[in-house]
Amino acid sequence: MAALGWLTPRRRSATARSVLAGEASAEAARKSSLEAQEATQAAEREPEFPVIGDDRAAAFFDLDNTVMQGAALFHFGRGLYKRKFFETRDLAKFAWQQAWFRLAGVEDPEHMQDARDSALSIVKGHRVAELETIGEEIYDEYMADRIWPGTRALAQAHLDAGQKVWLVTAAPVEIAQVIARRLGLTGALGTVAESVDGVYTGKLVGEPLHGPAKAEAVRALATAEGLHLSRCAAYSDSHNDIPMLSLVGHPYAINPDTKLRKHAREKDWRLRDYRTGRKAAKVGIPAAAGVGAVAGGTAAAIALSRRRR
Repeated sequence: MAALGWLTPRRRSATARSVLAGEASAEAARKSSLEAQEATQAAEREPEFPVIGDDRAAAFFDLDNTVMQGAALFHFGRGLYKRKFFETRDLAKFAWQQAWFRLAGVEDPEHMQDARDSALSIVKGHRVAELETIGEEIYDEYMADRIWPGTRALAQAHLDAGQKVWLVTAAPVEIAQVIARRLGLTGALGTVAESVDGVYTGKLVGEPLHGPAKAEAVRALATAEGLHLSRCAAYSDSHNDIPMLSLVGHPYAINPDTKLRKHAREKDWRLRDYRTGRKAAKVGIPAAAGVGAVAGGTAAAIALSRRRR
């Protein structure tokens, strides 16, 4: 039997390093358990939001970097290039502007203006119906996989509560409507390009739906729909949308840029960040979809479901 002793595991005394490893593991497990308990308790303390059956409330979502990673206009440009609407040099400009937006996390007014001007010149002379059809294809090719699951869950929570959900974006309204329809949202407010007899003229109607113009669009829609803005929610990543966020009773900073994050903290607004795997920062009273959820819609939906029961 002695010859088989090598099959029997030998007992080894705990070294200082193994003791340290064990203690660290136990502390990590304890900390994780406490955080889960705190998240559950916080969710149970929160008032129900969105309020189920409140048809005088609605939700307004910015699009670029709030609902979708990157800028819709740039993804649309890629799709048009693939269909030979313009030349390679124009694609390079679109690519640079998109790279800037994704890396800087902010909207550069000059870049955005250039992109709009380029898009208008590209679609001039094309039929509106043609671009709407192409928009459906481009959504599947370049946009569908860039939807933030966490933000999508927030929108779904409002829909499940019986509320309307609108996209509000500086992107062309035709693109915005395609995205809203594919996500099952109510509709979209977007920049309107002029058309005559169903053909684009290369001009805008008014100005891009950006900054204060978004707030005016939301205000006008709320009046037309009989909504109470104090019971509505708005979501955006950009400080440019502070006018829109300030209109409603439930403003959210989603994947915020530096200026919006600072403003949200000062105003005690809710904040959600879906860009990394770390736990979402929480500002003010925790609310829909969230406590502890960052990596996607599943955790958000669980928190909302728990709150409704």
